[in-house]
Amino acid sequence: MDFDLTEEQRSFQDSVRVFAERNLAEGALARAHDERFPWDVARKMAEAGLFGIMLPEEDGGAGGSLMDAVLAMEQIAYVCPRSADVLQAGNFGAFRTFAEYATPDQKQRFFGRLLRGEAIAAVSMTEPEAGSALTELKSSCTPDGDGYRLNGGKVFTSNTEDAEVFLVYCRFGPGTDGIGSVLVERGQEGFRLGAPSHYMNGETWCALYFDNVYIPPENVLLKEGGFRKQIAGFNVERVGNTTRALALGEYCFRQAKAHAETRRQFGRTLNEFQGIQWKFAEMRVALDAAQLLLYRAATRGANGLPSAQDVAIAKFACNQAGWMSANESLQVMGGTGYSTDLLLEYCVRKTRGWMIAGGSLEIMKNRIAEGVFGRSFSQRPPRARDAG
Repeated sequence: MDFDLTEEQRSFQDSVRVFAERNLAEGALARAHDERFPWDVARKMAEAGLFGIMLPEEDGGAGGSLMDAVLAMEQIAYVCPRSADVLQAGNFGAFRTFAEYATPDQKQRFFGRLLRGEAIAAVSMTEPEAGSALTELKSSCTPDGDGYRLNGGKVFTSNTEDAEVFLVYCRFGPGTDGIGSVLVERGQEGFRLGAPSHYMNGETWCALYFDNVYIPPENVLLKEGGFRKQIAGFNVERVGNTTRALALGEYCFRQAKAHAETRRQFGRTLNEFQGIQWKFAEMRVALDAAQLLLYRAATRGANGLPSAQDVAIAKFACNQAGWMSANESLQVMGGTGYSTDLLLEYCVRKTRGWMIAGGSLEIMKNRIAEGVFGRSFSQRPPRARDAG
């Protein structure tokens, strides 16, 4: 068993690090505090071939692996945490699920602008009554001639103010097997955005409203029975979430380590105090262990899609390690870390959010337990028995 990267992976890692240092280091702080999507970064990444890393070359991608995308994400985040979100949009998010199941016509219509960093796609899953219980979603498509009419709404969709196309989970029929997805383009009649709302990490989102939106047949991604396929693709998005959480924890660790080596109190540097040493020891163990689980999930996937169990374990470990490292690093740096003059407080806010987004830690534990016992556990209350 070899835990080292291949020569090719190390070379790719080095090239992404050089790109990040040359193009993203300057302005990293301002970027994190700017609500606007950094389109200049998207275009630079696209020109460098960092969008569509996992896509086949015939579809305009780089023909790389999920592990390649993870390595790229780490290197970007170590230099500019905010820019890691851009790489997510061009590789792990709605784009990856879309790419897995899109028709040749859909690829031809949408991939060009996405791969050039001129547009982004958003995945719209959550509804007011369908969060962790996603199969409770009510947004529905009803037949209308050759197409459908979409009615309903979504909340907590990332990149709503900037996305050009939305991958919308919807219901074609009853039950889990009735769930599929459609592509809704910005500006379609009957589709509107609500007022912007703000997360504590500075990002914004808008509620989505679908009022009899016409969905032509060429904009249907997956019909009935597509839910499980979509979730398999969504596991790749979870890997992006997982990688960013861990990478931002590592970013904070490195900043705090440099601080502890130079900051003096009571006549000696901080790293000479045992209480500080133990913090770094605990962070290092948590970060290293979580990274191994992340790499396992990224390398064991079948056909480029990782297993739900591997991803759940990795996400649970990386979300906690990233948050703990960011939070402890801020504590080590005291008032300096708490200040908006540095990115530590931003990373604390970001890593806290990923413990909710993409599947909460509680849902991940439920999924892990199912893998342990080899069976599913319904979270719904038992049905009342018929009287008599």
